[in-house]
Formats: sequence, C-alpha cells, structure tokens
Amino acid sequence: MRKSFAVFPLLVACMLTGKQVSAQEKEGVHEMSKDYQAPKDPLVIRKLSQWQDQRFGLFMHWGTYTLWGEVESWSICPVDWVVRKGPYSEDYNTYRSAYEHLQYDFNPVQFNPEKWEKAANAAGMRYVVFTTKHHDGFCMFDTKETDYKITSPNTPFSKNPRSNVTKEIFDAFRKDSFMIGAYFSKPDWHSQDFWWKYYPPKDEHVNYDIKKFPERWKRFNDYTYNQIQELMTGYGPIDILWLDGGWVRPDGKQSLDMPRIVDMARSHQPGLIVVDRTVPGEYENYTTPEQSIPDKPLPYPWETCMTMGYSWSYSPRDEYKPSRQLVSLLVKIVSRGGNFLLNIGPSEKGDWAPDAYKRLEDMGKWMAINGEGIHSSRPVAPYSDKNVYFTQSKDQHTIYAYYLSETDDVTLPAEVSFAVTDVKKINKIALLGSNAKLQWTLKDGQVTIKIPKNVQAQSGLKYSAAFKISV
Repeated sequence: MRKSFAVFPLLVACMLTGKQVSAQEKEGVHEMSKDYQAPKDPLVIRKLSQWQDQRFGLFMHWGTYTLWGEVESWSICPVDWVVRKGPYSEDYNTYRSAYEHLQYDFNPVQFNPEKWEKAANAAGMRYVVFTTKHHDGFCMFDTKETDYKITSPNTPFSKNPRSNVTKEIFDAFRKDSFMIGAYFSKPDWHSQDFWWKYYPPKDEHVNYDIKKFPERWKRFNDYTYNQIQELMTGYGPIDILWLDGGWVRPDGKQSLDMPRIVDMARSHQPGLIVVDRTVPGEYENYTTPEQSIPDKPLPYPWETCMTMGYSWSYSPRDEYKPSRQLVSLLVKIVSRGGNFLLNIGPSEKGDWAPDAYKRLEDMGKWMAINGEGIHSSRPVAPYSDKNVYFTQSKDQHTIYAYYLSETDDVTLPAEVSFAVTDVKKINKIALLGSNAKLQWTLKDGQVTIKIPKNVQAQSGLKYSAAFKISV
C-alpha cells in the first residue's frame, strides 16, 4: 500500500502498482489491470463464485508503523513524494534505523480478534484479508525465515500467548465461516536480497543488478517461496492469496517464479484464489481497483479495496467516512458486480478506533434489513437509474432496487420511478423493512411505485430504501 505522509486527504491512503508509472500513479492511486485472463481450474472457478457471493469483506493493515501513527512501510522508501516526520526525519539512515527498531516496542496488548470478528460479522462482512507482511518486511506471522517478526524475542508481544496474530485472526474469523485471505507483499525492504546494504536503495525496486548477482535474486525467490509455503501449510484453510507490490513482475525485470509459487500454494490449498494484483495473466484471478469504483459493470470478477478513513494503517488523526457514504459505496459496487473490501487499521495497542466500531454497527443495522439484495446477488441491467441501483438474485426471479437517500433518515417522494430492462411482468413489490402495501405500474420499461403518505416522511429507514421486486 502506498500513501503520502502529508495530511492531505486526496494524497493519503493509496497503493502503488507495478505498472509503468502513469500520471495517476504519481498522484498516489493506481489504475487496475486492463486485461483479464479467466482461470481454467474448476476448483478456482468454483471458489471465485463462492467469493463473489460474499460481496463484503474486511481488510486490515497492521504493523509496527502504528507506533508512530504513520503510513505503512512507505516512509522508509526514498522516493520524492514521501514526506517524513518526527525527530529522525532529517537523515534517511537514522530514520530507517529508528523505524526498524520499532519492533522492540511493539506490544499490542489489547489484541482481541474475536471482538473484530463479532463486529465484522454483524456488519454483514463475510471474508477477511490481513497483511501478513507489508513492504517493510515485518512479519505478522511466525515465519522461520527471519527474526523481523512479531513472534521474535526482540518483539515484546512475543511473550503473549496470542503473539502469532495472523493465525489468531484467521482462526477467529474462520470459526464463523469467513473466507480467509492472506495479504503478502512481494517486495521486502528488510531483506538483504531485495535491498542489499551494499548499495543504497533508490526507490521501491530491488537495488542491485539482478543479472550481475543472480544468486542473490535466487535467494530472494526462495525466501518468498518459503514464506508463502509457511502460510499455506501452518494457518488452516486459506481461500485467497492477495499479492501486493506489482512492480515485482516479469516485465519489470524483477520476476518471481510465480508458476512454482502458485503450484505449491494450490497443492496445499486446492482452489486457492490468487490475486497477483496489477499483473495481468493467469495469476490475477480478480482485479482490484483501489479507492475507486469502475463507472460500469465489468465482465470479470473484481473488488474495490478502500479505506474506511483516509489511511490504510491506523492514524490517530484519521477521519472515517460517514455510515451513509459507506452504505452507498457498498450498493454501487455490488450493483456493478464487484466486491467491497473495506479497510480498518488496528492501533498500536491492538484495537480499532471507536468510530470504526460505530460505522460497522450502523452498516450492520442496515444489512439486517437490506442484506438479502447484497449477499449472493448478481448485477442486472440497467444497473442504475438516477439514484436507484439494482441487483438481482442468482435465480433471476428477484430484482432489488436501492433508492439511495441524500440524508441519513430516508424521506420518500410520493412516487419512485425507474427504468428496468427485459421485465415483462411484476408479481409483487415490497419495501424491505416496512409492512406498507405498495401499488405500482409497469409501462414501457418504466416502473412507478406509489408510496403511502404515512411512509413518505416517516419510513423509519436509514440511508436507502430497498424495493424487492418479484418477477
């Protein structure tokens, strides 16, 4: 993940891809891959369909960087858009040394993954993706490949019986049938075989000539393979391997042996969804538009990953999106056939901010009424009409029309009208969360619903009104 240190919302909370740097990437937000290659493995195809049914997931970025309340990893990368802060910021080497010594103070004693799972589950989330290792190389799992990890004796939290936080998180969420996703960074800026101390790093890329030192790059390939193998063999059933750091890619001359890695991973986890994000081909099983929503449905699986606030990692200065905006984002994403992966960063103490819990509570109350048109839904033309967004059941017998409100409390007009496609007959229309009896007409592809007076101003609904249309 990539974001600027300056406190400007439009520059904060962004990832970097492995594409050639475009104007958009220079501003901190990348475009998703343009080409998609559908998987051929029947087990992968089946799991992708299962993943699409979930529709709403939890993303979590967590590491030692939370001790400073700053950006994850990127502050140690010597690129010109990074703005470092604090007492060590004037000298890069001093800053990087202090950053890596955060390990010696990391002790998130409030860590309670069951509390997170309960809140996420109540909000209607159905899968989780957790940063097992970000670009800085600090491992949030008990790897045997390095001591730069949360379970190292150098880390105070290693004495905690729940120190292997990746395993604890996966186990806690899996108990309630969440699909499990392991985020893993392909670059590792702590590894001597990626950023060799013989040379100073210049940017996010490997800092030596791979052709001159092929044995060093082979060691890094093996290191990556071994760590992913650890995750695939010691952490229970894994559904998604979410690979970040797309600049490590064949056309960037920093090629990892992806066939070897994926064959190994799927030998342990059959049907594993692999997301080698921004690297089009057979190992990007779904695409990942970041901090944005495609303006139209896409003919392949995709997922918007987005922060609840401005930042991927925890920041005490962060401001979280209003609940109505989060609901609106969810509806728009699902109406276009995507999944919504919403990020919350735990603090250095091991918990979320109170506002994060409140947003999930609000979304959960909304989902309790409206979630049937979200989970296991599919897109349906015309996808949207003004402020109305459509989904449909997989059997295509039910259409859900979400009327998005401009205020938290829904006030409905006397008539709600919208276009539909290829609907010849309507058997029934109901307003979810209401016992109101509705009258409607269907004429020339236009549905008009008459709203009873007692429902118009006092619907009792929040953020949207969902009309369930049986066809």
